[in-house]
Amino acid sequence: MKYELYYWPSIQGRGEFIRLALEEAGADYVDVARRPNGMKAMQAQMKRNAIFACPFLRAGTIVVAQTALILHFLGPRIGLAPKNEKTQLWLLQQQLTISDWLVEVHDTHHPVGSGLYYEDQKAEALRRSVDFRENRLPRFLSYFERLERPKGFTSLELSLFQMVEGLRYAFPRAMKALRYPKLAALHDQVAARPRVAAYLASERRIAFNRQGIFRHYPELDSG
Repeated sequence: MKYELYYWPSIQGRGEFIRLALEEAGADYVDVARRPNGMKAMQAQMKRNAIFACPFLRAGTIVVAQTALILHFLGPRIGLAPKNEKTQLWLLQQQLTISDWLVEVHDTHHPVGSGLYYEDQKAEALRRSVDFRENRLPRFLSYFERLERPKGFTSLELSLFQMVEGLRYAFPRAMKALRYPKLAALHDQVAARPRVAAYLASERRIAFNRQGIFRHYPELDSG
């Protein structure tokens, strides 16, 4: 099966969780919007399949949107989830929790509205980031730090790697002050996996920037 991934071509964002899964599995896929005329193709597919927002994935005649659902669909097909339905649903539950976490990360720099520039809501962002660093970030890290994961390597490990990687970029000071040894070890183990390591070192891996979900504004990481 050749997969078509549709996501913005210049940011990691939510699409990166799917890219990591496809790369780790050695799956045959194309990142459509990064090709010539790719954005036009993405827009056409969104209209044709009633997609509200990317990312979405095309596998033959099947089109699936929403990051957590895409990974739920892909997992057993590319060896990143067991065949057991109970465990698949448990993994989906954790991925949905990560989706909630991502919203809170995004809202540190855009707490008022996505259509506004960061500079238009800086005062609110500063206030929101204090609560995120002091309350919400430790709560999410603590939850996943003590979470007992099933045996075997799944898309959940890849997603947790990406969360730690992104948060270290966006909030290096806050992350350095927090203790999460199990997640830190998991991050390093995932980064060392041959296919992941090759992907991270390649041009396919888009660098973090101030257009994505994880953004580094020093003022949001201090105080």
